[in-house]
Amino acid sequence: MTHTVLVTGVSRHIGARVASVLAADPGIGRVIGVDTVPPSPTRDGGSLFGRTEFVRVDLRSPDIAQVIAAANVDVVVHMSLVSGPARSRSAMKEHNVIGAMQLLGACQRSATVRRVVVRSTTAVYGSAPNDPAVFTEDGEPAEVPHSGYAKDASDVEGYVRGFARRRPDVVTSTLRFANFMGPGVDSPLTRYFTQPVLPTVFGFDPRLQFVHEDDGVEVLRRMALEDHPGTFNVAGDGVLLLSQCLRRAGRLPLPVPSPLFRFLGEVARAGGRVDFSPEQLALMCHGRVVDSGRLIRELGWKPKFGTAAAFEDFLRSRGISGGFLATMAGA
Repeated sequence: MTHTVLVTGVSRHIGARVASVLAADPGIGRVIGVDTVPPSPTRDGGSLFGRTEFVRVDLRSPDIAQVIAAANVDVVVHMSLVSGPARSRSAMKEHNVIGAMQLLGACQRSATVRRVVVRSTTAVYGSAPNDPAVFTEDGEPAEVPHSGYAKDASDVEGYVRGFARRRPDVVTSTLRFANFMGPGVDSPLTRYFTQPVLPTVFGFDPRLQFVHEDDGVEVLRRMALEDHPGTFNVAGDGVLLLSQCLRRAGRLPLPVPSPLFRFLGEVARAGGRVDFSPEQLALMCHGRVVDSGRLIRELGWKPKFGTAAAFEDFLRSRGISGGFLATMAGA
């Protein structure tokens, strides 16, 4: 029996869902959700949180060690990796990297922690014109991410590997998720697809890959309850070209040169609408595709939603349809 699970990042949708599904498991005695603010109510006014106990903690402070020690935590699920800075880039880096360092340091000193699961991202592979067609977990990016969310995730993974070496008795799992899609997902990419006219980079039609939020939560649940050490890609089957996504959404593309795309991104970011970061620009040029075969073999399970099905479910949830445009285009 797993006695106490600690989940970080529960103020965001996926973190709250993970905490809720673990709290509903009769084999888990206690679930503690930590974040700087409590999770928001759902659209119908309810809560995803279930019987999870919320503790207000900033991961950058040493207080997290006290929480782990006081509760005799034996499983840690680290979900607090943010991609859209609400304030400055430096604040996002502190939250992502310093927060992870403090958490892993607390886990290293703990006598009770026996399993650590870390949410990462396929953005660690970057997006470059000379990348391999499909990334495996052992693949190296042609251009190592040197800024933004992808750099943060890469740094965090480095600290996780160091932790695993220092505490080989703790089962450590790193999950590299493709972009989440689903009814409750609010991300730079989902906000992009809800705009009426979508700027694209002239001359590029990148391949995109998504993971449905339901599948992501299920993977995290399994990893929290079972021993699966290592690094795993998580993505739905198949790919969609950006042009296919736009047709399915019934959105009009606005092809622009990459410098103008970047400028429009800065304008949109300043207005708080869409975050076109440098890594988003690279993704919109070159795309990214990963192989999830290692995860499927390890778990004996595969995502229920492919990339196209995850995107369609997102569109349905927002009342978006390509209608005649998508049908005629054969998207």
